[in-house]
Amino acid sequence: MGKFSKYHRYREAGESANVNNVEVFGEPVRSLFTSTKVFTLHHRIAITDSYEQTVYRAETKFPSLHDRTTVYDAADRPVANIWRKIFTLHERHFVTMEDGTEFQISNEFFHLIKDITNIEGLGWQLRGNIVALNFELYDKDESIIAVISQKMLSLHDKYCIDIYKPEAEKTVIAILITLQHMIRDRTNNSISVSSSSSGE
Repeated sequence: MGKFSKYHRYREAGESANVNNVEVFGEPVRSLFTSTKVFTLHHRIAITDSYEQTVYRAETKFPSLHDRTTVYDAADRPVANIWRKIFTLHERHFVTMEDGTEFQISNEFFHLIKDITNIEGLGWQLRGNIVALNFELYDKDESIIAVISQKMLSLHDKYCIDIYKPEAEKTVIAILITLQHMIRDRTNNSISVSSSSSGE
């Protein structure tokens, strides 16, 4: 189980934390979970706690050229605004938190399978298989912030977010939502290219 769970770190609400995560980082302070129907990603994503209570939700204006998304907390207060800059060499998503903090993520890392990606504006790093959304998030002091894991072979996009720095929770959620959108766009672009090629 040890080797298997090292690479498949997803767990459902109510289950114990992944053994490898606990061995390396200790017990998470808090864990959150998200389940999204793939074909409704443009509408709404709910993030729940271990008791399956919704603590955040993300809503995207549709149709929207810039993929504008707002993340809200359980009291319907805005937590973050996310938007996409297009017509550039590397697609970029910009995030503005409710406290004014701003950062951005570029899709230039998507050719990587296992590497380190800097989050511009925060000094944080993503490490791991980002394309599969199984990665660790570190702050500028090399301290673990969160471990995010995707469920394999699921009809829904399901994630487990183990949080080690609760003060960074809202930013972690904004990063996860942003990466989901970027990977969805990459998948859609690949499908469009394949369809165009097959139609020639």
